[in-house]
Amino acid sequence: MTTATHDPITLEIIQNSLQATADEMFAAMRKTAMSSIIYEVLDMGTGITDAKGQLASSGAGIPGFIGVLDKSVKVLLEKFSKPCQIEPGDVFITNDPYYGGVTHLNDLVVCMPVFAGDRLIAWTANIAHNSDVGGKSPGSLSADATEIFQEGLRLPAIKMISRGEAIPGIFDIITVNSRMPDFLEGDLWAAIASVRIGAKRLAELAEKYTIETFEAAMVSFMDHGEKIALAELAKLPHGTFELSEEQDDGRIFNVKVTISDSEFVIDLRDNPDQDAGPSNAGHDDTLVSMQVIFKALTDPTSPANEGSFRPLKVLTREGSCFHAKEPAAVGFYYEIGIRGYDLVWRCLAPHMPDKLPAGHFSSIAGTFIGGIHPDTGRQYTIIEPQIGGWGASAGRDGNSAIFSGVHGETYNCPAEISEARNGLFVDRMELNTDPGGEGKWSGGQGIRLDYRIRRDDSFLTLGYTRSRILPWSLDGGNEGSANYALVMRKDGSSERYAFASGIRVDKDDVIRVITGAGGGIGNPKERDKAKVAEDVRNGLISAERAAEVYGYRA
Repeated sequence: MTTATHDPITLEIIQNSLQATADEMFAAMRKTAMSSIIYEVLDMGTGITDAKGQLASSGAGIPGFIGVLDKSVKVLLEKFSKPCQIEPGDVFITNDPYYGGVTHLNDLVVCMPVFAGDRLIAWTANIAHNSDVGGKSPGSLSADATEIFQEGLRLPAIKMISRGEAIPGIFDIITVNSRMPDFLEGDLWAAIASVRIGAKRLAELAEKYTIETFEAAMVSFMDHGEKIALAELAKLPHGTFELSEEQDDGRIFNVKVTISDSEFVIDLRDNPDQDAGPSNAGHDDTLVSMQVIFKALTDPTSPANEGSFRPLKVLTREGSCFHAKEPAAVGFYYEIGIRGYDLVWRCLAPHMPDKLPAGHFSSIAGTFIGGIHPDTGRQYTIIEPQIGGWGASAGRDGNSAIFSGVHGETYNCPAEISEARNGLFVDRMELNTDPGGEGKWSGGQGIRLDYRIRRDDSFLTLGYTRSRILPWSLDGGNEGSANYALVMRKDGSSERYAFASGIRVDKDDVIRVITGAGGGIGNPKERDKAKVAEDVRNGLISAERAAEVYGYRA
């Protein structure tokens, strides 16, 4: 066996090996999952923690998902360590935000302890959105849910595999509660394969370099993460910054951010009580969203780990929408998380123009369409986060058709996959050229996406924000445009929605998803005329609109 060493080259090799292991876990899950939301959209994340549940590797996948994993492992450790019920070969699962799940019930977190001999040295973990875990509505999301019991099967941090063997009954309980049991079971075994390959790689790493060196590498890199965060914190403007902002539903959200050399404190205590419906986030999910914006401000290019977030403090009030109390419904938690993230962003953007652009479409824009597949007779459910426009920054236009902040590295599902696997047609996907986001530097554009239904008695559920209160601009630019969907009936009528569930759609009805443009920066009249002419030529703006907003005449 290799002699223990703390030389920096060896420690760096181990740290890079942790990242490579997390990437391999991600690839294993992607290649074996059954649902397109996982293998195409990549609505998932993988990561590695140390034996105490501290994030050791930033992993792969959605940033907001990777930040969940350490919090889930810590709950498992607290529940199963006394007396010790954690053994080699065990695999645990949780999805309940009040018991280690962090997000909502669709997101299954699977965790495996890693042993070197009899010693617990690390954990491998992953999370993915699953198509249906029961509840009152197909897809397990309901805009009119009033408590978590209506949102699906709750798995409160339980062991599902003991010493390598599945515990009788656990998988039956999980699958019998789903409208899509074969997909759920297939995706679950993909998750198990992912944590198992990760555990194998880490055990090999500890054997090669010794347990002591392996553990020292994780400690060293967490300390390095803290040093990077503190160094970047010193470069930020110091002081206390506050913002209040109205939301689509009329509520006022408030934030206070205090920055010093040693701390970045986000105070969300002065916010409304938890919603009577599903627009709530648990404390840990709010913490994850705040970690993402904090990391964006303190060297987003370096790996994230427990040390990266030591200077961050997040204050919440239990019973508020940012710290929901059981049994509040949390199905649309993601729209509250991104509202908090965007609140901090907007609060600080005027003070950090080199780091923060104008507001983006700022919604996960979760779109859920389902019913009985007209060809197979089986239940299908589409789960689609949408892409939209990002805000302009000083010196450049915003990006078009990009996923929102927090959601991160995901992809839209190809039309061919969606049509083959689901009971509908994708008629079109194009940039949304509705007015909005104009400026000296203009916001990027959202999309227009049409789904045509193929069978009667299908359904639409959606939860979009930034539908009434538009993406914010800076320095005299125009606000962005709205996120919403139209249900265009075959009789020629149409209905507009932003937050609803169980809307009936029938054969030849069209669901048109429309996402917004980001906000602009600077007076539109100062925009370079050559850029305006190019926008007109490319069909991104009409000549009439260009004349109205930019004073441009062809």
